Amino acid sequence: MNAAGPLPVIDVAALTGPGTDRERAEVARRIEAACLDSGFFYISGHGVPEALVAQLRDGAARFFRLPQEHKSRISMDRGGRAWRGYFPVGGELTSGRPDLKEGVYFGAELGHDDPRPLHGRNLFPEEVPELREAVLAYMDALTHVGQAVMRGVALSLGLDEDYFAAGYTASPTILFRIFHYPPPPYADPDEWGVGEHTDYGLLTLLLQDDNPGLQVHTSRGWIEAPPIPGTLVCNIGDMLDKLTGGLYRSTPHRVRNATGRGRLSFPFFFDPGWDCEVPPLPSLPAREGGRARWDGLDLRAFTGTYGDYLTAKVAKVFPLLGDRVLPPASGTPENV
Repeated sequence: MNAAGPLPVIDVAALTGPGTDRERAEVARRIEAACLDSGFFYISGHGVPEALVAQLRDGAARFFRLPQEHKSRISMDRGGRAWRGYFPVGGELTSGRPDLKEGVYFGAELGHDDPRPLHGRNLFPEEVPELREAVLAYMDALTHVGQAVMRGVALSLGLDEDYFAAGYTASPTILFRIFHYPPPPYADPDEWGVGEHTDYGLLTLLLQDDNPGLQVHTSRGWIEAPPIPGTLVCNIGDMLDKLTGGLYRSTPHRVRNATGRGRLSFPFFFDPGWDCEVPPLPSLPAREGGRARWDGLDLRAFTGTYGDYLTAKVAKVFPLLGDRVLPPASGTPENV
């Protein structure tokens, strides 16, 4: 492990609330530097209430302490095409290997009749009624933060600050997860809480508990991204990589919980609209070279909508469930 770092902390208050043009431009400059360097940074000044964060963490901890049979009452098997609910340790795959974590999938709360995969109603545990209120409020708050950070990204690319909000994220795809990493022995060096991967969309906003475990693969090697109180970890995903022609690269990361305690994490995914195609921005030339992606994927080869890309990816994460509830992607699944 190369512990070189650290990742920068960027105060985004000028984007989430009132700020001058000069202040927003400075935040955009710092976002640009972080995206060019590693694609990972912490954000402060996000405005998410501490009381809401505490309610979310407490509710999640209560849920994962429930007996297995109680957690399974909201199993993904009951979520259908909406792809919501609980999965047990080993139930999610990364690059074909089971992850050493359990978790719950959530998304924007919609009707049962929404025809799109990964859209619909959430499943909430009756045993922890406060979790529903906390999850829905947190997703609303993080949607605001996601739009704000994307304003900074737009400015960093020389675009109008509302470029994304007026197009790709006018109706964003919102997904949220709560993961619990138990403290396994990790007898096999290839065992991970979640293995090396990149995220699929535009931005991930990650709330961590007090336990370290997140590792990021930068040009300086693998570095730790430990929790910093009051911040969220922000990283860019494959679609922002594709939009910028490789200028902003989606960065591999992984998790190993070696603390001897259970670890909670709360990744929020702020992604393009389901039906958006995501070609490179015409104002930016495609980049050649650089460190090859961990999976050998060439994002330029993918054609189709973000929904196609996400559906193909998630079908590999949960192949048995995917075969049963998801339709074939209409894009180029061999390239995802």
